[in-house]
Amino acid sequence: MTTLELVWFILIGVLWAGFLFLEGFDFGIGMQFAFNARDDKDREALYQAIGPNWDANEVWLITAGGATFAAFPGWYASLFSGFYLMLFIVLLSLIYRGVSFEFREHMPTIQATHLWERLIALTSFLVPFFLGMILTATVSGMPIDAHGDLSARFFDYVTPMTLVGGVAVALMSYVHGLNYTRLRIEGKIQQRALTQLRYLYPVLLAGEVVFAVLLFFYTDFYQTKAMWTIIILAFIVLITVSGWYIALKKQHEIIPFILSGLSLASVVTLLFVGLFPRVIVANNPIHNLTIVSTASSAYTLKLMTIVVLTALPITLVYQIWSFWVFRKRIISHKVVE
Repeated sequence: MTTLELVWFILIGVLWAGFLFLEGFDFGIGMQFAFNARDDKDREALYQAIGPNWDANEVWLITAGGATFAAFPGWYASLFSGFYLMLFIVLLSLIYRGVSFEFREHMPTIQATHLWERLIALTSFLVPFFLGMILTATVSGMPIDAHGDLSARFFDYVTPMTLVGGVAVALMSYVHGLNYTRLRIEGKIQQRALTQLRYLYPVLLAGEVVFAVLLFFYTDFYQTKAMWTIIILAFIVLITVSGWYIALKKQHEIIPFILSGLSLASVVTLLFVGLFPRVIVANNPIHNLTIVSTASSAYTLKLMTIVVLTALPITLVYQIWSFWVFRKRIISHKVVE
């Protein structure tokens, strides 16, 4: 394995972690259109909280897919063909989610507006749920042949492990969104977010314990990466408990938001550490897809590294500036134009 192959494997993991940290609270805000907003002004406040940034946050997912295609074409081919239906649902949900944000502003009736807002909530759940299923399926073992072709049936995709993984990512995104609501919006919706967190943090903690147990039965993480697996799992539980305590007992807003985002990023870290040096685990270990077997040429990786080193700092500076410009709190009982 070359240095650039390792660097790009890590970079793709960082892109997934960044996507879930940033877009995770967008999904959580979207789900609140159904589970937290009580009137049109609440929904307008929710939209304004993410309106300037949600589409930019999605770029992290596009970049992760593009980087996988360029750096590890074998990984990309097996992943996108083997999980075609799930990824199609994710793509369709992202499209309708974006369309819903725009269409809700232009509907002639309240009923039509609410229809698009319910679609925002639904698609904001479907994307993290199916991405969670995909990510956990890749580490659980899939039917891959000697040519790297992934041909799976329904119950290869839908297992207790993948279902818990999907629910966990969706729930973590919702908690992340509630923490973002507390950080960005003032009014009764902020208090309702705190009330929901009071009940959801224990559920999330229980789900993390179940996920840790399922890792033992559905993956080889405890056999091959026992120390790192236990450390990362303990870290996830620790920051969840810390966020729970700081949000509810200390009434802080910024720290719980950062911690809920780190919990999502830590799940990605756990999966990528467990995968290494593989990229998709096969039921037959001989057919595992690895970093070395799926990587592009050294020249391609070198060229991509130059491009990233040039473009990434500019992108990060722009996104940080954008969040700074739109940092002002939003009042839920007063629509901000």
